[in-house]
Amino acid sequence: METEDRSGAAIVFPGMGAMSFEDVGKFMLVNPYARKLLATADEVLGYSVIDGFRDAEHDYAEASQVAFLINCLALAQWAEAQLGLDPMLCAGPSFGSKATTAYTGCLSVEDTVLMSARIARCQDEYFAKEHTDIVTHSFVRTPTERLTEILGEMDERDWWHDMACYVDDDMHMVSLREDALEWFKERVRGAGGLSLYTMRPPLHSSAFAALRRKAEEEVFAGLSFADPRIPVVSDHDGTLLRTGDQIRNLLLDGIVRQLRWPLVVDTLRAQGVGTVHVAGPDSLFGRVRRTTDNFEVVRLTPRMALRPRAAADRT
Repeated sequence: METEDRSGAAIVFPGMGAMSFEDVGKFMLVNPYARKLLATADEVLGYSVIDGFRDAEHDYAEASQVAFLINCLALAQWAEAQLGLDPMLCAGPSFGSKATTAYTGCLSVEDTVLMSARIARCQDEYFAKEHTDIVTHSFVRTPTERLTEILGEMDERDWWHDMACYVDDDMHMVSLREDALEWFKERVRGAGGLSLYTMRPPLHSSAFAALRRKAEEEVFAGLSFADPRIPVVSDHDGTLLRTGDQIRNLLLDGIVRQLRWPLVVDTLRAQGVGTVHVAGPDSLFGRVRRTTDNFEVVRLTPRMALRPRAAADRT
């Protein structure tokens, strides 16, 4: 039963998207929370994260992933100190589950940074040899029923595919072989949809079970997860997670399970959340209709944190 009082607040750490140094570099060098987190990450990893991020050759390089994590955590800490943020629930779709792990106290910042870097290396090693022909494609304006028809055509042709993300009622991500991508884009256009971007390496598919095993053996074996200080909403099925073991499995299962953001929204509503604070660079989860139609959305961004406090209070 849905709670009538929806005065509660939640924090959401977004999935990772493209993030340029020009957009966040000043914040990372000026904001005291970001600077402290950067110093910690540099010490843990043994290199300058800010330099690695600035010089990265692609959006999902190891240093870029760690930089994204730092931005998300720093903005959450800033919002607690400056805006009085005190969330009752936390969610972190896709890459956001890593920031969730540190924010809720399941792992220390040091262990979360090291885990994130090692997962990035693990994925690079795996996809350099396995599934080199698979990509994940995102698109909008395509209702689920039309998408089902397109995927049915792929089944008839015996073309492999797998749903990666249900982001909104008409926004999805599908993993498929690259030689079927142009055909797929054409069918999406024919259904009135609009293709957005294609990701390599791909993500969130049961086909990557070997990567999950590799990550569990090489990255997670020495990590001990404490229970989260506030419940975490699973981005796989919307359930409330309250133990460290559940968070550990959430991170590992993110490799092989589909992301279902609408189920996260349903749980937040049912738990009485009326305001969602999105901490980090985000062009997706805090902006889709499922989110904006159900919550007051406060976007915690580097630009917001850099404004003089009185100016920020008026926005």
